[in-house]
Amino acid sequence: MENISHEKSVRVFIASPFFDEEQIDRVSRLEQALLENPYVADFFSARYHQFEHLTFGTDMWRKVVFENDLRFLRRADVVVAIHDFEDMSVDSGTAFEIGYAYAMQKPILLIKEKDAAINLMLAESLHAYLTNVEEVATYDFFRMPSSRYEGLII
Repeated sequence: MENISHEKSVRVFIASPFFDEEQIDRVSRLEQALLENPYVADFFSARYHQFEHLTFGTDMWRKVVFENDLRFLRRADVVVAIHDFEDMSVDSGTAFEIGYAYAMQKPILLIKEKDAAINLMLAESLHAYLTNVEEVATYDFFRMPSSRYEGLII
């Protein structure tokens, strides 16, 4: 029987806001956890792909960033999303990426470190629910264990 290694075979798309220091800290911890995970070959984090040579907010910048994000979302095997806000909502860009991934039938892991209800549509679209970014370092992306969100929904 052939010995098949599944290490370093999964491509991850990070869906997360990175607008303030707390969000940047959280997504940085997620990136580090993904680097430590033996199943993760690579990951896409949009904060490193903002095309600084283009002027922020221009039509060209908007088109390039949007198309690049979607290209990496389509190529990903799994989406790891961060539910960031305490006010029962998620960043609108993150929500779009989760919906797009769900429509493409990609597994979605949602990480919610803050105490808040989540939207029913997010709760039911998840493959796995985690409460700490660092859990991703040991998550088995080959077997993809599922876990349901059992908290409050809106």
